[in-house]
Amino acid sequence: MPVVLDPDAAAVYKAFQEAGRPAYETLTAPEARAYYSQSRFATNPEPPELARVTQLAIPAPHGVIPARLYVPKEPRRHDGLSPALVFFHGGGWVIGDLDSHDVVCRQLAVEGALIVISVDYRLAPEHKFPAAVEDAIAATKWVAATAHELGIDAARLSIGGDSAGGNLTAVVALAARDGNGPALAGQVLIYPATDFAMTHGSHTEPETSVLLTHSVIRWFRDHYLNGAADIHDWRASPARAASLIGLPPAYVLTAGADPLRDEGNEYAERLKHAGVPVTTKHYPGQFHGFFTMGKLLREANVAVREIGAWLKALG
Repeated sequence: MPVVLDPDAAAVYKAFQEAGRPAYETLTAPEARAYYSQSRFATNPEPPELARVTQLAIPAPHGVIPARLYVPKEPRRHDGLSPALVFFHGGGWVIGDLDSHDVVCRQLAVEGALIVISVDYRLAPEHKFPAAVEDAIAATKWVAATAHELGIDAARLSIGGDSAGGNLTAVVALAARDGNGPALAGQVLIYPATDFAMTHGSHTEPETSVLLTHSVIRWFRDHYLNGAADIHDWRASPARAASLIGLPPAYVLTAGADPLRDEGNEYAERLKHAGVPVTTKHYPGQFHGFFTMGKLLREANVAVREIGAWLKALG
């Protein structure tokens, strides 16, 4: 599929190249985290003001899962309770944290007029698969169980995330369906990783190897998975789930210059065929990771607004 970068995206890509941006696969995991953390200052837009931001400590078998709760100035309320979005950040299960996605969570809270809870799940390689999955499931269950105390309407609880966070979103939705819940109102899959086999065409197209390159995906995979057998586990590759029937309504966003493009589009089609209500949005001129770059990319802010509108439409 021919890919032509949007002028804004092309300018950002050129700037990254000229700045001598180090390839993540040449760094250690701690070095990559530090670099990713610093890069947000150049790419994140100004954070919108909120009514309240609160640190949370979610209990888990291994101790606690750090999280951050965002309450906008004008949340939608019914009987004093608001809808909510549990958000899982991207970063290949290796990098990223509450701060890397702080601004976009604030934006989603404002645009969706809802409460957002960002989850700081354990990262690889210190905590390999399925640690991140276990944390994402535990955090979602805890938010649902503690909803009333948090000012949340448990009947209007959605989940979402970008990239690795989109992967975790898909997995949590499957686990909730097949386990003991919680019931979910929706799932937001932002250029999600859905199949670690990495055999879709967009994984080999030169035009998709922009900021998220094919080699760095393999670097993330090798840090996260324990071995080849994990590829076939639906908790790592949700596209490997036997059925997608009965999952909550989905919003699936994909980008043209993204190695994960084809698996995201295919997952959306499978959801549709399974009878799941699906809204798709494709940004043909954008690269993987653009969603958090609203300071530099106008379409990033468009994407946030459209997802916010979709979340509002859920109720």
